[in-house]
Amino acid sequence: MDEQSFQDKFAELLNRIRQLPEAQRGRLEQLAEETKERRQRIQQSVTQLQESLDHLRLSVKYLVFDLEATRRENAYLRRLVEQMNRENQRNSDNEDERNDNFLEGEEL
Repeated sequence: MDEQSFQDKFAELLNRIRQLPEAQRGRLEQLAEETKERRQRIQQSVTQLQESLDHLRLSVKYLVFDLEATRRENAYLRRLVEQMNRENQRNSDNEDERNDNFLEGEEL
């Protein structure tokens, strides 16, 4: 039920309560007012919940963005490490080859 429908129905209820004899009217008016206050509190709670959900959605989007960026950075750094390892391996192999050539030169 939207707010306007509630207000219309509530006003109709109050009009009917006012038409009752005085002895019955007091307690029903009090119950109607309590009902109105409860509805307002529920509406406030729903609004706060929606705001919290919106904030949560935004936070999750930021976290997903951060996770994707971290994964990209991680992949980039892994490629750099692998490239450095290959270069170090090539340098090590070249140095071993030079050492082997040096040793072979002594035997001749």
